Amino acid sequence: MTGIRKVFLQFIFSGAHMKRWNDKLRPMDMFEVDKQAHKMIVAWLLLTLNSAGLSDRQRIELTRQVVEGGIFDYFYRLIITDIKPPVFYRIKENREHYAALSKWVLDELAPVLSGLPGGVWERFQAWIENKVKNESPSLAEQILNAAHMYASSWEFNLIRDLNWFDEEIPEIEASFRQLPVEFLDLPGASELYEAPHADLSKRSPLARFAALCGQLRFQARWSQTPRIPETSVMGHMFMVGAYAYFYSLQAGACPARALNNFFAGLFHDLPELLTRDIISPVKKSVEDLDRLLHDYELQQMQSRVFAPLLAGGHPELVARLSYLLGLEVGSEFRSCARINNQVIGLDFNELHTAYNRDEFDPKDGELLKMCDELAAFLEAYTAVRNGVTSPELQGAMWRLKNNRRNYALGNIHFGAILADFD
Repeated sequence: MTGIRKVFLQFIFSGAHMKRWNDKLRPMDMFEVDKQAHKMIVAWLLLTLNSAGLSDRQRIELTRQVVEGGIFDYFYRLIITDIKPPVFYRIKENREHYAALSKWVLDELAPVLSGLPGGVWERFQAWIENKVKNESPSLAEQILNAAHMYASSWEFNLIRDLNWFDEEIPEIEASFRQLPVEFLDLPGASELYEAPHADLSKRSPLARFAALCGQLRFQARWSQTPRIPETSVMGHMFMVGAYAYFYSLQAGACPARALNNFFAGLFHDLPELLTRDIISPVKKSVEDLDRLLHDYELQQMQSRVFAPLLAGGHPELVARLSYLLGLEVGSEFRSCARINNQVIGLDFNELHTAYNRDEFDPKDGELLKMCDELAAFLEAYTAVRNGVTSPELQGAMWRLKNNRRNYALGNIHFGAILADFD
């Protein structure tokens, strides 16, 4: 097994360059990594609703299928980037053509994925094989398909009216309005699927939350610093979640812990929807500002996210989201586990040695923080490599390399990862 290093990290980041709807008039550029983030947020909603009656083992397996299926979809899409969706769907209708395309994708991804820990490459190959067989969709595939349709429909509604002259628009709109048969019996899917077209006052709390999360697409990271690409808060969250998942596998995390870490990364900046992305130097420059912002974020999360979900009959979503955000232990960057029905804060070594078992529902904090900083480093590094530099970007890269030079979590050496980018 080789460690996760530069090539793979940059591959995940490459979705920040990949534009969507780039043959249509758009009010803003839309990128693949943002769509994938929104899709996986909706997938989490559907997953939580559809796993309530499962045993712990069944729930963890379904969650793994959803998380890895979503990530594998993203990997596949990154390779076939130049194929328009209607053309791709025509290819899928012909099994021979689809098999040939998928073999090419495997050949392209082998150098990137074959060294990943935890049997990822083998599961990706099996995922490709199952796709080509085109068998009846599993529950995980239904969840991912419904989430994909929601996120794509949400995007389409941003561009629909601007493209009144485009002859393809009515056909695209009709495809989104026709609910696929496979979603009819999927709890939550019908409610979410119609949400992008519904009047604001008629949206359910579930649909309101999904739409609210979509607004994180509009928030640029490093808002005072020009960059190429200009990543959004939403895209950043997906990258942190993906990095956290794969580094969890490298660390030897139990399945529940690795999956928790993915969703913790996916949601870790959700409160910034309510306060905007405020860079660390600003937070630290004013006494008590960081604490005041944290208090305000909690108040806003309670009134705009948790209260509506509770009123809509979804306490399970509130409880799970609170855990992923680390609210019981004071920070998303504090490791924790459920011990004797209580959420207990831990450090990395305690979590890794004593509570790295599914039964404790463990979640990393320090590892999540490392992945958050790693994604920030990639954002700065990529901008500089693309010819856009500034004292802020150079300073951020220097601080991370200098401060994390000797930092390690188990078998993950942060300094060695950053050294790859010299």
